[in-house]
Amino acid sequence: MSRSSWPRTYRPVGGWGRLPDGWSFIDATSVAVDSNDRVYVFNRGDHPVIVFDHTGEFLTSWGYGLFRTPHAITISAAEKLWLTDYADHTVGCFEQDGGLVRTIGQPGVSSPAHSGCPFNRPTDVAESPASGDIFISDGYRNSAVHRFSADGRHILSWGRPGTQPGQFNIPHNIAVGSDGRVYVADRENHRIQVFDENGAYLDQINNLHRPCALYVHPEEALLIVGELPSRLPVNQDVPNIGACVSILTLDGESVARIGGRFAGEGPGEFVAPHGVAVDSTGAIYVAEVAFQARGRHEDPPRVIRSLQKFVPHRASQKDISRVGAP
Repeated sequence: MSRSSWPRTYRPVGGWGRLPDGWSFIDATSVAVDSNDRVYVFNRGDHPVIVFDHTGEFLTSWGYGLFRTPHAITISAAEKLWLTDYADHTVGCFEQDGGLVRTIGQPGVSSPAHSGCPFNRPTDVAESPASGDIFISDGYRNSAVHRFSADGRHILSWGRPGTQPGQFNIPHNIAVGSDGRVYVADRENHRIQVFDENGAYLDQINNLHRPCALYVHPEEALLIVGELPSRLPVNQDVPNIGACVSILTLDGESVARIGGRFAGEGPGEFVAPHGVAVDSTGAIYVAEVAFQARGRHEDPPRVIRSLQKFVPHRASQKDISRVGAP
């Protein structure tokens, strides 16, 4: 693909990802795609890692008894899977068939809250195409990013709580561009911060609402960003506040937006985007923690769709005029 194909619009593929009878994701927390366009879904149901082919046919499942609270999945250049378990305070590296390669962190043991030391409820992993090192966002009870070698040696850490450049309020997802720039979804500060691989602050991208999912498209030089809706009652009647997937240039310019005016369960709408991935055709996969955000609060609790696939198509002139519009 090339940048000349933008802008695009996206269409949801109804019913994509057919689970075996009686199975449920509960919450599909994150999604990753390998070089053969196999799709790996990390989720909080009875089947932690579920694998589909590109058509949505179920292939296999694994990870039983290995995870406390699944949070994020990332696939490396060597096609290893990095799986982040925030309640266990660990990050695991796995083969595609589920074989454990290594664990970073001490299972069940956290560092002091907001100490800047690994880990206290880590959230995501990214691999640098430039150095091969991995970067871990940390997290729900820490305010740091950690750099490790691929074999698990700690190199450095940066960040502390706050709103200033280089400070974080829930560093929720992380991605590294081909040039080594590190992008951190600083969720509750409503921004993406940009650093070099040594933690030096470079820039930030604003005008986002609780950016939660993050993917750097290597060929297109674009950011795919999942944004959560507001939890504040004062915002419930305000349209276009999160509940969407935004497509941005690396400088933060809006290219496209997927989602409705409000959070919703219709095709192409979102309850709580939490993970994004892109395959070789440019299709976007979005995992949602819809049960956590909405379904568990209902009486009785209700499992909600938590995985969608969107396929791109070249925009018509009418579509182009609407890109980025409410």
